[in-house]
Amino acid sequence: MIQWNFVFISFLIVFLAGSAIRWFLAWVNINHLQKHGHIVPDEFRGEIDAQTLSRMTQYTIASSAFASLESLFNDAVLLVVLFAGLFPWLAGVVAAWDPHPIWAGLYFFILLYLADVILDIPFNLYGTFVIEKKFGFSTMTPRLWLTDLFKNLVLSVILLSLLMIPVLALIEHAGPSWWIWAWSFFALFQFLVIWLYPIVIAPLFNKYEPVRNEDLRARILEMMERAGLRASGIYQVDAGKRSRHSNAYFTGIGKTKRIVLYDTLLGTHTPEEIVSILAHEIGHWKKKHVLKQLLLIGVTSLIVFYLIAWMIEWPLIYRTFGFQERIPSAGILLTAILLKPAAYFLAPIGAMISRRFERASDRYTFELIGSTVALCNALKRLAKDNLSNLHPHPLYAWFYYSHPPLTERIRQLRTMEASKDA
Repeated sequence: MIQWNFVFISFLIVFLAGSAIRWFLAWVNINHLQKHGHIVPDEFRGEIDAQTLSRMTQYTIASSAFASLESLFNDAVLLVVLFAGLFPWLAGVVAAWDPHPIWAGLYFFILLYLADVILDIPFNLYGTFVIEKKFGFSTMTPRLWLTDLFKNLVLSVILLSLLMIPVLALIEHAGPSWWIWAWSFFALFQFLVIWLYPIVIAPLFNKYEPVRNEDLRARILEMMERAGLRASGIYQVDAGKRSRHSNAYFTGIGKTKRIVLYDTLLGTHTPEEIVSILAHEIGHWKKKHVLKQLLLIGVTSLIVFYLIAWMIEWPLIYRTFGFQERIPSAGILLTAILLKPAAYFLAPIGAMISRRFERASDRYTFELIGSTVALCNALKRLAKDNLSNLHPHPLYAWFYYSHPPLTERIRQLRTMEASKDA
């Protein structure tokens, strides 16, 4: 049973405060959109008509309301599980299966993951087959949805096992400094997954093939040569079999680094627009944003591993949540439960860093191509095709947005173009 001490009361205050702020920000954003959603921003005049703008508003409101409902459900489930003492019960069940702490810990995490997947299924189905279908995005079939679910389950259990078995073994056998070795293994594991993703993991879900448009391919290669960047290939992916949303990205690291274009993007954008989008992505590599993000994740994870090492030896944390003894796997879970609400309040810092990177990459696009016209057109087309929110509340955007709001971003790009003309 839960003990009402300072640990649990502090957790509950931070947890409920985070939930309240999340709901408040969603309400503010929707209310702001309902007031201004009928106004076409100056940056989009001639590109967006009243009917499309109305669909943008409806899609944002529907998606946001659904996300808030899902968030409320997840918060409620966690509180019910804590108050009902289900975590100690589950730890007892897996210990009865296998008393060895490593295997018991692995079963503990796998069962928690499976429970999370099962609870998420209704929301996933509704989001995919109701909201996304209603607004013309989802092309998913029930068979493909089930296939994806099965593949994700198998892959996630494999990766979870490969990660947790060494970490739990280090806790048992490496002494007080286990967390340093575990962090080193985690960093190596993360690097390996990033390296393998484009050549092993991603092809399990989609078909990747070299870009068929030779003219576009030549333009991209010429631009990359000017940027002094090499990639293992330029690929298109059949993303349209799941959704009509469009995107392009760089993936992999080292020799597995490659450019990937959605087939939906190739079908709706001009070659100039696609080249400008990729120039922006190249900017992230040239400005070392990917490396900086990896270093930031590395430092953050090092702090987290240190906190885990400290907290799993703290008897009070186990007593607070109904455990009768020290169980390292449970200690890891409880540390995550305690840290997650506090980490929510750090989200604006990560968002600000990301927006700074995006602005720098936009400037690099201007330097590489010599114009921002194509990128402006691409952003407007992406916003229209993806029914993006053109009127986010400034507070909501400041807290969450990893990219500058579209109208602000286009204004900055136009300022760069005007400076060239001047």
